[in-house]
Amino acid sequence: MSFAEQLSRLQAFLDADDLHEEALDYVAAHGYLTALSICPDPVPEQEWIDALFAEPPHYRSDAEREEIEATLLQLKAHIARQLASDEDPELPCELDLGDSPDDSDLRGWCIGFMEGVFLREEAWFEESEEEVSELLLPIMIASGLFEDQPDFAEIAHDRKLVDEMIQQIPDLLTTLFLLCHAPEEKPALLKPRHH
Repeated sequence: MSFAEQLSRLQAFLDADDLHEEALDYVAAHGYLTALSICPDPVPEQEWIDALFAEPPHYRSDAEREEIEATLLQLKAHIARQLASDEDPELPCELDLGDSPDDSDLRGWCIGFMEGVFLREEAWFEESEEEVSELLLPIMIASGLFEDQPDFAEIAHDRKLVDEMIQQIPDLLTTLFLLCHAPEEKPALLKPRHH
């Protein structure tokens, strides 16, 4: 089976109605796996798979479970390769919140990404808190998870600003990946040297 076929089977599985209501659908799972690929502190496979589904899905067979989990691992590896390459990472949705942001795929993707961040929140902000916070801002805004906080609500009301921020997401992902994974001698370009 080709990777594309595996992905469409994964998508059908994740988008089915019989998963737990807090399980991530395909687009959210992609955001989640993207965050896990960037996270400086690797999260054990079984932990993130369990968190993705919220509770164990009702698989038809062990073979189906193995196939779904293997495809999730492959998708995560695929995303990590994209992030490490010079190409812009591809998102499985338009960079647009549309007229009803709550129903948009991009919102779902950003919520999934933030779920991935929350799994190891401390690790994300340990090294360069300010820079990481700045880079995550467009994803945090687009996720809608922080709208009850005045600073976020203010930005969220400025649609033009939000649209501009959203367009930066693919670039930000690459920057975040490099920030979290660049070998120690390289980030001299990114952060001041401590003498």
